Amino acid sequence: MSYLLKMSENDKPGGNDGDASVVLETKTKTQRPPLYKVLLLNDDFTPMEFVVHVLERFFGMTHAQSFELMLTVHKKGVAVVGVFSHEIAETKVSQVMDFARRHQHPLQCTMEKE
Repeated sequence: MSYLLKMSENDKPGGNDGDASVVLETKTKTQRPPLYKVLLLNDDFTPMEFVVHVLERFFGMTHAQSFELMLTVHKKGVAVVGVFSHEIAETKVSQVMDFARRHQHPLQCTMEKE
């Protein structure tokens, strides 16, 4: 936080009132909200095609991007599928988990602070 000192009209040269009042203005710096990584976890039961579909539907990826990321999840066990504000990340995780459950797949999606 920084402070600016302003002189009143009476404090300027030539002002002979003798009143030495000082006005402080505060300038606040806004911070960007923290970001959260949305992670997709591998399991041995969810079909690869379903994971590709989830990535296309909820993360707006092309088929090629989705397929590549699905392979990363499959080979490494986990992959970051996006970075979002807290509310958006929370919504994405909820959407993916609900969709997976409705289709009876154990796909796991989580989020963590970046």
